[in-house]
Amino acid sequence: MAIKVVYETHSITVDNEIGVATGWLPGELSERGRELAAELGVRRREVDVVYCSDLRRAVETVEVAFGGGKEVRLDARLRECDYGSYNGRPVSEVAALRRRHIDTPWPGGQSYRQVVAATAAFLEGLREEWQGATVLVVSHSANRWALQHLLDGTPLEDLVDAPFEWRPGWEYEVA
Repeated sequence: MAIKVVYETHSITVDNEIGVATGWLPGELSERGRELAAELGVRRREVDVVYCSDLRRAVETVEVAFGGGKEVRLDARLRECDYGSYNGRPVSEVAALRRRHIDTPWPGGQSYRQVVAATAAFLEGLREEWQGATVLVVSHSANRWALQHLLDGTPLEDLVDAPFEWRPGWEYEVA
């Protein structure tokens, strides 16, 4: 039986609003981010379980969205790409270098292929436990790219260069 995986980004952070690439830094939701997180909880109240990155901004999104009303599992495999020495640098600077780090890790960090491998391991765990369920994943942009790459076959080279366009979730079916 297939698993319905619903992916949502963590809500808007203070760093997002000022143009900082947070990476593995914790991050904090902005006031607008908290409002949007509450809307996420209404939009996704029918899911069976919530998995989220263990980075603070994702955890805070889920706390605001569900307030303890859902089973939530934190998973480090759902972390944003570790930009290493580029964590906390301007988004414009990080974005200009993304393509170079598809296979080569960021200095002191990881590559996007490593994020894909972690996401693939996460999906394998879902297959073992959640057949027929609807699973919400609250995570980061690199994880969305990993899902698009793994489940839709979109090349990472295309994904890392595409501008981010928010929408209320992406849905996938995992066999």
